[in-house]
Amino acid sequence: MLFICYPKCTTCKKAQKWLDDNGLSYTLRDIKAENPTAEELLCWQRMSGLPLKRFFNTSGQLYRELQLSKRLPDMPEDEQLALLASDGMLVKRPILVTEQTVLVGFREAEWSRLK
Repeated sequence: MLFICYPKCTTCKKAQKWLDDNGLSYTLRDIKAENPTAEELLCWQRMSGLPLKRFFNTSGQLYRELQLSKRLPDMPEDEQLALLASDGMLVKRPILVTEQTVLVGFREAEWSRLK
């Protein structure tokens, strides 16, 4: 399984601790050092069943600076993907990619289904 996070993020730290405490093995990927590509994001979005807008880090500084809350509703999906792929800090985290699904954000009840 692939665990995509920002190491300084407290939610990511909680998620990583949860993975470790539950003995789940994973490959760690720093989202800031290695942005997800548009192709990866599209694949993950399809696997997750979530709308693409759920992949945006709506509490991030860059999201606010770019006024994306106003721009996203009218933005085509290809532009959204390109924007997400341009900077890992725009992407909601953590992301957990398994063979069966993709989880975005850390909700312990949701992640517990992996055990």
